[in-house]
Amino acid sequence: MGSSKLVGIVLLVVGVGLLYFGYQSTQSLGNQLSETVTGRFTDQTMWYLIGGAAAAAAGAFLTFFKK
Repeated sequence: MGSSKLVGIVLLVVGVGLLYFGYQSTQSLGNQLSETVTGRFTDQTMWYLIGGAAAAAAGAFLTFFKK
């Protein structure tokens, strides 16, 4: 297993973890109230979701597509 595949797997796992925490954060009462009032989630929740999506995409690319 190459080092880029190992980094890809780590990024994929970290990305899925961040997406999980971001999703859990969107379900909290405070975030639901913030979304109702402002129309968007809190900055911390958005960073979890954006960072998780980016890390998961990069990890999937390195794991499955890079040779």
